Amino acid sequence: MSKLNQFIDHTILYADARKADIKKLVDEASDYDFYSVCVNSSYVKDIKEYNSDVRIAAVVGFPLGAMATRAKAFEAKCAIEDGASEIDMVIEIGRLKDGDYDYVRDDIKAVKDAIGDKVLKVIIETSLLSDEEKVKACELSEEAGADFVKTSTGFSTGGAKVEDVKLMKETVGDRLKVKASGGIHTREEALALIEAGADRIGASKSIDICKE
Repeated sequence: MSKLNQFIDHTILYADARKADIKKLVDEASDYDFYSVCVNSSYVKDIKEYNSDVRIAAVVGFPLGAMATRAKAFEAKCAIEDGASEIDMVIEIGRLKDGDYDYVRDDIKAVKDAIGDKVLKVIIETSLLSDEEKVKACELSEEAGADFVKTSTGFSTGGAKVEDVKLMKETVGDRLKVKASGGIHTREEALALIEAGADRIGASKSIDICKE
């Protein structure tokens, strides 16, 4: 296994995050050799100007996923133009639960089409879904051309769980990758999720995880 640092998207997504917090995040990502930073899209351009070497993942349709598809696609396109190399988008959860699968698939595909060959991670918000819905969300993500499925925003009723990562990995196999995020605070938790099939970890406690 690669060193743990390289599994981590070092993350700050709070509404009250300030420029100083973002710069600190970027500096920490460089110092600890994390895979990338994960931020709200308004900070992508600032980060690129501050440190052009760091990889940037931007969240889109975050955290609810319930905005118009064209708004998600436009936000994703803007983030890529500003310097992001990966997009973490939230699905339209209510539409999935209603069984409106064409809408969910097309929503994901519109974002993928907008970003071309850049990496798309699809946040399915596992804490709000039944196992059957988790499987369906993964299948729709694959059909839409996504690169990853991701457990959680970290802003809902629960975060990453080993059993969810296992289920997601069983569903997508080696065709897509899996990102675990939300409530990951310790090295033990991160390693358990990687063992279950996670290819990437999203965390704001990244330094604590790697210092243990």
